[in-house]
Amino acid sequence: MTAVRRIQKELRDLATNPIDGVTVEPKDDNLFEWKCSIKAASDSPYKSGTFHFTVILPPTFPFKAPTVTFKTKIYHPGINDEGAICVPVLRDEWKPSVTLSSVLAIIQEKVNNPSPDDPFEPEIAALLKNDKAKFLAMAREHTKKNAM
Repeated sequence: MTAVRRIQKELRDLATNPIDGVTVEPKDDNLFEWKCSIKAASDSPYKSGTFHFTVILPPTFPFKAPTVTFKTKIYHPGINDEGAICVPVLRDEWKPSVTLSSVLAIIQEKVNNPSPDDPFEPEIAALLKNDKAKFLAMAREHTKKNAM
């Protein structure tokens, strides 16, 4: 019961205070599975791309972190081929007080501002660090192919 009440509150909060560029919708009226998307910022390496991902909320939410999986392929140092995203708040920094709005904002920030630190994809991170122009070209190419 706690999970359902909390999820309904989170959805209400997101409807009242939407995050610009982020859409959230429960999948087939299942409160525990959300279809989400991020429209990349105009100054992002992924500009003009829209990236779809799912948020699966565990039955023990908010005491256990949600699982986030990108469905749209993205050339990103912090998101692997399986669509898993590397953000501390979804791992060891999770607390029941963390809101899903803040999680979505962190994911949006991570997508728009890739960092070579704490990578899931070390080769992509190395390219970002050592040859940013080539990284940006690869990011644009992948975005054009997968996210437009």
